[in-house]
Amino acid sequence: MWQRTGGVLLAGLAMIGLAGWAQSNRGSQEGTRTAAQWQGAVDQALREWPDARVLVLEVGSGHLLASAHLAETSRTLATPGSTLKPLILYFALASEHWNPERRIACSRQMHIGSHQLNCSHPVTDPMNAQEALTWSCNSYFAELAGTLSPQELHEALSGRGLLAATGLTRQEDVAAFREPRTRAQIQLVALGVEGIRVTLPELAEAYRSLAAELASHPETVASRTVAAGLTDSASFGMAGAASLGGVPIAGKTGTASAESGGATHGWFVGLAPAQSPQVVVAVYIPTGHGSDAAQIAAKLLAHSPLRKP
Repeated sequence: MWQRTGGVLLAGLAMIGLAGWAQSNRGSQEGTRTAAQWQGAVDQALREWPDARVLVLEVGSGHLLASAHLAETSRTLATPGSTLKPLILYFALASEHWNPERRIACSRQMHIGSHQLNCSHPVTDPMNAQEALTWSCNSYFAELAGTLSPQELHEALSGRGLLAATGLTRQEDVAAFREPRTRAQIQLVALGVEGIRVTLPELAEAYRSLAAELASHPETVASRTVAAGLTDSASFGMAGAASLGGVPIAGKTGTASAESGGATHGWFVGLAPAQSPQVVVAVYIPTGHGSDAAQIAAKLLAHSPLRKP
């Protein structure tokens, strides 16, 4: 009796083990197939933009699903432009440092230090937080950043892991961050034009951290405001070109130049699909604008596993 029962038990455990192995093997095969599909989508996008650097990260695990020019991407530090705005806004709202309903009128033309930071969005009434993120208003975010201390600004960025190595590659540079001392310096860092340079992997990881935060606290004012602003931005706002790929995406563009001036470079970082993000899509182009990077993301998404037939 005991021998028979033991045999049945062992047989059952063997079956469970076999089923578990089969499930794990199927999961591994599916993961490999998905990564191959994403890499194919990246390769398609680069046919038109061969110099673009691209990363696709899985939101849940942080696994790198696909990339283009990964080695150069990990060693390229550049000013991040407006891609920092969602991170700054989330910190300010989550810490109850800022009222999301406070409205700020856009001055259209603004000078901070040696930088001229004109807004190119449509003329609008004074904007609240969600609208300002949708249209990437420099006047709004300069006002918000001006209320932060240097320590709070550092916390807003480091809290998302932006100022640390990501581990995505063996050799990578780490963000160059110059601690601001004045209100103007804080504003320039928050607007991503001076005092900070980052890599594309760092930005991708920061947005992955933000995605996890939004998913963990979906009912908070901070999460609702930032999620809505990012979704609107990549739908009809300043990052609207990203929506052309046929996959709902929430994201942000950035355009900046080297601190010493010169040609502009462009960024786009997005979460797709917008309502339940599975991946971070991050794009950097050495020469161009954020809108160009958003178009590359759209091309990638059009060939991605997320695109429904």
